[in-house]
Amino acid sequence: MTDVILVLNAGSSSIKFSLFATAGEDLKLVARGQAEGLYTAPRFVAKDDAGAVVGERTWGDGVALGHEGALDHLVEFLRSRSEGYKLVGAGHRVVHGGREYSQPARVSEQLLTALEKYIPLAPLHQPHNLAPIRVLMTRAPELPQVACFDTAFHRAQPPVAQAFALPKSITDRGVVRYGFHGLSYEYIASVLPKVDPVAAAGRTVVLHLGNGSSMCGMSAGRSMASTMGFTAVDGLPMGTRCGNLDPGVILYLMDELKMDVRAIEKLIYQQSGLLGVSGISSDMRVLLESREASAKAAIDLYVYRIGRELGSLAAALGGLDAVVFTAGIGENSAELRARICADAAWLGLEFDAEANRGKSQRISRAGSRVSALVVPTNEELMIARHTRAVLTARAPARAP
Repeated sequence: MTDVILVLNAGSSSIKFSLFATAGEDLKLVARGQAEGLYTAPRFVAKDDAGAVVGERTWGDGVALGHEGALDHLVEFLRSRSEGYKLVGAGHRVVHGGREYSQPARVSEQLLTALEKYIPLAPLHQPHNLAPIRVLMTRAPELPQVACFDTAFHRAQPPVAQAFALPKSITDRGVVRYGFHGLSYEYIASVLPKVDPVAAAGRTVVLHLGNGSSMCGMSAGRSMASTMGFTAVDGLPMGTRCGNLDPGVILYLMDELKMDVRAIEKLIYQQSGLLGVSGISSDMRVLLESREASAKAAIDLYVYRIGRELGSLAAALGGLDAVVFTAGIGENSAELRARICADAAWLGLEFDAEANRGKSQRISRAGSRVSALVVPTNEELMIARHTRAVLTARAPARAP
């Protein structure tokens, strides 16, 4: 019987899952899949480690399956394929751990209560991250669960990098720069020594470019500065999120357009970014194929903001040795990588166009003062690693 760990990443209308076998030192992917459209037209699909579909179901339009129903179906699916496997734990991506949690933590009722207070800091993520945890606590109370935080990796940043210029009475309430996508950055930091020891030991900016986009400046594998701040809407323009925005714009929207808090929240999280600027799509692939001027404007703004933030992070690091592209756009769009690297020539990055087109891991020229690399991320594996470490420790890992 092989022990396996379930990894869950829940969004507002979807749950992604992965199953890892823990035999030996390495964790091996057994299956993965997702349930999506949970409140409109639910669909479940599961694939084995080779990518073959091993489970699939649809519920039809207008069915509100919800997170609870999706978890029930997933549990039944896992039980139906349990021969030779023993589920020993579940690991969860939780967007916000606040100042308190800088390490993965074993789930308890006390922990869940503590994490619920961060819902106002991540209203579109935190409630959905916590929902499957509560469902599993009810359905399988004997199953150990571990919460892994997207903010934890950035807790190593210097205090000045986390501070806002606000009165202490406000910052003491937790209004600071947290940074996100930490599980992705932590994974990149863990594999970078094998990819490029110089980059791993030096000053590297990792570009996590996807529907949610951010950048992190790392020194010897530790987060020193990031583009996301108090919330996951800050920094770069994203698929539907606006990124960096003058706070005066919010005041203008309230005073002149009479928008309330919920309308502004919807605007900056769901109606802006690539979608808002282009008026076409939040999908970079669609925009790259479009001939519309608005699609080009959205892409140009995205690339421009990345270039500005790269310069800012290089300044925060006191120099730059490497850049690393990861996540959906970063790993798959040679065109975007080429444009970003061209803009970074002033930093000493000599771009290798042929290597970039050939999908090489190193896309800078030999002898380039700044290296450019493409390294696939794996947040699910990072969560599985943390979950195994917490569950095999003598005592649950808790934040200091």
